[in-house]
Amino acid sequence: MTDRLRPLPLYAEIGRTYLRWAPSLLLLAVIVFIPVGLVHTIAIHPDINALDLDGALQILGVLLAVMALAITGLLGEVFYTGSVAILLTHPHDDRPPSLGEIARMVKYRRLIAIDLLYGVVVAVGLVLLVAPGAAAFVWFALAAPVVEIEGRGVRAAFARSVQLIRGRFWAVFAVLVPIELVGDAIATLAAGIAHDLLGETFLSEWLADVLANLAFTPFYAVAAVLITVWLIGEKDGVATELHSEPR
Repeated sequence: MTDRLRPLPLYAEIGRTYLRWAPSLLLLAVIVFIPVGLVHTIAIHPDINALDLDGALQILGVLLAVMALAITGLLGEVFYTGSVAILLTHPHDDRPPSLGEIARMVKYRRLIAIDLLYGVVVAVGLVLLVAPGAAAFVWFALAAPVVEIEGRGVRAAFARSVQLIRGRFWAVFAVLVPIELVGDAIATLAAGIAHDLLGETFLSEWLADVLANLAFTPFYAVAAVLITVWLIGEKDGVATELHSEPR
């Protein structure tokens, strides 16, 4: 295994990349996660315990609630990761693209399709058993960066993600899964703080969702892009250039 794909060196590189690009990463996150947080909050706000359900219907309701939470929890994360791939890798007149240029370059339909399909696959895996959901989370994690770096279609991007990760599954798992788990913990903490300050309201849940995504999703996106770039170089012998500094 190359040093770059070991968790500790990769975490260090993620941190350095984040610090260099923090203003652009955070501004992009605000643009993406304010509306996405609204969608997420609408999906999870109804309280399943308040419904008058019995027996099998209650079990079905809980399963649907878990799936909705998993799907909407990933909603936006994939789209944001694809946008970060453009920010870090796409040259525009020999400089990184601006946010306006990113908005014009994003392959919206492909990223939205991947966002939704990825969420559904992971959610179904988590409902059936935890392990299939975790495996799906890792195997397909690079689909969004692949779309924006290599210009592949939706099906080809999922296949390419599997191809890149094959032989490196545990290395990718050791980086992306802890970041996701920390993000979930931050989301829970943010929700608790927001509820203490604002009560258990729609606004407090929306605010908590946005703040949690601002706190951790840029790290996840940078990690996924760096892993994608390095695995493309390892598998194909063709290096994708990363911008060293923001413009």
